[in-house]
Amino acid sequence: MNRLITTVILCAILLCNTSYIPGKPEASNYYIVIDKSDFELHVFDRQGWLVTFPVVFGSKDMGDKMMEGDRRTPEGTFTIINKKVHTKWNRFMLLDYPTQDSYAKFNQRKAQGVIPANAKIGGGVGIHGVWPHEDYAVDRYENWTLGCISMKNEDVQELFSLVPVGTKVTIRK
Repeated sequence: MNRLITTVILCAILLCNTSYIPGKPEASNYYIVIDKSDFELHVFDRQGWLVTFPVVFGSKDMGDKMMEGDRRTPEGTFTIINKKVHTKWNRFMLLDYPTQDSYAKFNQRKAQGVIPANAKIGGGVGIHGVWPHEDYAVDRYENWTLGCISMKNEDVQELFSLVPVGTKVTIRK
């Protein structure tokens, strides 16, 4: 019986630590500006600048995301729509990419023949940490993701605890 109770408690702890944090996007007192050219993520509140963290991205090509699989990080204004403790990347804050603006740019590029007619827009873009013991990727400005924004694990933990679901995120060059 003790073994059953222990198993149930451990399962509950595991579920709590790996599930998405519930919540609907609400107005946040914070906003984030990610500057791709400077490899920086800036956090602001209503009074102004709070903190800056170093970040890395997807492809070495720092251009705007064109289509699924190009490893580029999208540019525009997004919202954190979910937060999750992640087994590989420490913490994960999911962005609402693609937005209506993202679809408009994507469809225009298709119409102009810039990307293939059968291309897909992609998704699952977020802010997350690095593999365990690989903070050096951020220190060395090594772009390695599939289009996400990656931070040192200690930094992503701080950001995760600071900003709520609903926080606006602007990504620019």
